[in-house]
Amino acid sequence: GTIHLFRKSQRSLVGKLTHEFRLVAADRRSWKILLFGAINLICIGFLLMWCSSTNSIALTAYTYLTIFDLFSLVTCLISYWVMMKKPSPVYSFGFERFEVLAVFASTVLAQLGALFILKESAERFLEQPEIHTGRLLVGTFVALFFNLFTMLSIKNKPFAYVSEAASTSWLQEHVADLSRSICGIIPGLSSIFLPRMNPFVLIDIAGALALCITYMLIEINNYFAVDTASAIAIALMTFGTMYPMSVYSGKVLLQTTPPHVIGQLDKLLREVSTLDGVLEVRNEHFWTLGFGTLAGSVHVRIRRDANEQMVLAHVTNRLYTLVSTLTVQIFKDDWIRPTLSSVPIANNILNLSDHHIIPMPSLKAADNLNPVTSTPAKPSSPPPEFSFNTPGKNVSPVILLNTQTKPYGLGFNHGSAPYSSVLSQGLGIPGMGAAQGFRTGFANVPGRYGTNARGQPRP
Repeated sequence: GTIHLFRKSQRSLVGKLTHEFRLVAADRRSWKILLFGAINLICIGFLLMWCSSTNSIALTAYTYLTIFDLFSLVTCLISYWVMMKKPSPVYSFGFERFEVLAVFASTVLAQLGALFILKESAERFLEQPEIHTGRLLVGTFVALFFNLFTMLSIKNKPFAYVSEAASTSWLQEHVADLSRSICGIIPGLSSIFLPRMNPFVLIDIAGALALCITYMLIEINNYFAVDTASAIAIALMTFGTMYPMSVYSGKVLLQTTPPHVIGQLDKLLREVSTLDGVLEVRNEHFWTLGFGTLAGSVHVRIRRDANEQMVLAHVTNRLYTLVSTLTVQIFKDDWIRPTLSSVPIANNILNLSDHHIIPMPSLKAADNLNPVTSTPAKPSSPPPEFSFNTPGKNVSPVILLNTQTKPYGLGFNHGSAPYSSVLSQGLGIPGMGAAQGFRTGFANVPGRYGTNARGQPRP
């Protein structure tokens, strides 16, 4: 091959990430996200210091929601990067699955944080420390304000889609039941509470409410165990909110077909199978490529006289309304029967007059066979009851001569042979000659019924 003397060295992983970050930072839309990310880091630093000074695990659980906001900002940057990148030979379907992976990783990390809070809370129930409320309420309102301001100011397309497409959490269902009762009394609030609230806004408000109750109970009665109970409640709400999103994004990563489009896909496939020239639709496979993007592939068998381009255009037109990335393979019906043998036949194999030897399997035990029949002669068993001229599978090859063979007989030479020579070839009585013969020979035939060959009556 060609030797490149001054070939550039491969960039490291850090160099590649820096290059892609510069590509995203060049877009002005990402400046707002980077600004919110910097403010988020400062806010997380202050909240962690206040958690340490107050010794409150409930405030720590609420601070984890602010860390989740940082993950959502990173997901939004990845979404902008995906829109800038074009499909490559390595990633032929584009880079949309990166934002799915980012949503899945963010929700799973939030659930791991909730599990960590549950573990710490279980330890605190055994030995409850003292809680200082000096900065507990301040940290609660700072975290609530920043979380709501981030969620409402930044349009995060991946999380907005997942929050609407995923199944509702138990917190949303309970709040929806309560909202119906409230809207029955005050109908003007239906636009705010119904049909269902944003899960991120809901968990921020519910967590702040739990912290406010914790502050009041500690200030009034010095009931420090309520801080641990509030931490468990916030952890359970976090886990219950993030779990449906993790399940939905995980199914997208596993390339499953969304349940809500299965009926529409079946209807479109039935319409495709009724198109002119289409004989069969098979090997269909549809999966979710990204959030709101469906990909699929299908094989279509058509008639021999059908126009391939016309059928392809009709099939694509029908399925493109639902499947944005579609691969259709058209192949015509094959009427040619498969050949029996793939080995070429010799030119003289059909000239049967040149061949006189009929090959048959070799005889395994030639010494034990009767020359007239193909049945082995056993000394302990009587001879066969019938003897037909039907060679078995153990008969040796038969050589047919052109001059003295006939299409019938037992292989004897017909012609001017005397009758005595015929008897000498094995047609005598069994046991009375040098050669074996049939069971009923041509000599010494019994004269009456009930006697054997020697004229003696049967026992």
